[in-house]
Amino acid sequence: VQLQAFGGGLVQAGGSLRLSCSASGRTFGSYVMGWFRQAPGKEREFAAAISRSGRGTNYADSVKGRFTISRDNAKNTVYLQMNSLKPEDTADYYCAADSRIATSQAMGVMDRRYLEVWGQGTQVTVSQ
Repeated sequence: VQLQAFGGGLVQAGGSLRLSCSASGRTFGSYVMGWFRQAPGKEREFAAAISRSGRGTNYADSVKGRFTISRDNAKNTVYLQMNSLKPEDTADYYCAADSRIATSQAMGVMDRRYLEVWGQGTQVTVSQ
């Protein structure tokens, strides 16, 4: 599968954005999907993940209650709805996929270096 993320942009603090990640191929439903982010000068960190069916989700504490991950397996797309954005949410956001793990919780704890598929980043900038 190949991933393409889009939807980033510039938004004021308190605003909202929705990121999308489209996947090629016919096996999208076999992948646990996730979003990660990397701020300038910092390591890439986990933001959210969703199970194959979409019934299981997992969030980093820093985004819990503000971000919502969802997926549409018929459209081969995973979304990240980001509300109440803060300047510290400024980062490049990456979608990722892995067919070898069982749950969204597993994506939150696994070593980033071994994730199966990465998409390119989409930049999110939150101004004061």
